[in-house]
Amino acid sequence: MIELYYWPTPNGHKITIFLEEAELDYRIIPVNITAAEQFKSEFLSFSPNNRIPAIIDPYPIDGGESISVFESGAILLYLAEKTGKFISTELRKHKTITEWLFWQMGGLGPMAGQNHHFVQYAPEKIPYAIERYVRETNRLYGVLNRHLEGRNYIADNYSIADMACYPWIVPHQRQQQTLEDFPNLQRWFENIKARPAVIRAYQKAESLTKT
Repeated sequence: MIELYYWPTPNGHKITIFLEEAELDYRIIPVNITAAEQFKSEFLSFSPNNRIPAIIDPYPIDGGESISVFESGAILLYLAEKTGKFISTELRKHKTITEWLFWQMGGLGPMAGQNHHFVQYAPEKIPYAIERYVRETNRLYGVLNRHLEGRNYIADNYSIADMACYPWIVPHQRQQQTLEDFPNLQRWFENIKARPAVIRAYQKAESLTKT
């Protein structure tokens, strides 16, 4: 059973989506980032950047000792390669999946994260910072919207690239973005939102925050 150290953030949702889609047994160990639990020494021992999510896999495919993995993109790759699901062994499809996974990790996530910070949480409203990150989020939505023209999913077939990007589009209103401005992105978003595994993943998040 996979041990998932988790809190319901976009990066956390990526992993519960994969685990639900792949129908893997897993156990959530909550790491309440609002209470700074990510800075506890036990968590630091296998998640050295003090960020969720992280996993411990007691049954890696090499048959050896338990493996811990931190960083959500690395976790998605690890689980996809472990299970052979939601990734491709075909060179060009694999290339596309990893390109867009890295695009999310290096672009959409960090820029939307800064958007969240300066728009929602910063103690002082800084117009330059707000405008910068709202506009960059908008640009990135446009990049994905153009790529999705004529495609149901990022790499044609549903993959970890979609799982990585979707949770960062969920808070589009908080990011001051209008999905109607991006019709291809909106179509993709609604299709993923309706997937049973995605619904289950977000229900897990709701049940955790209600406890």
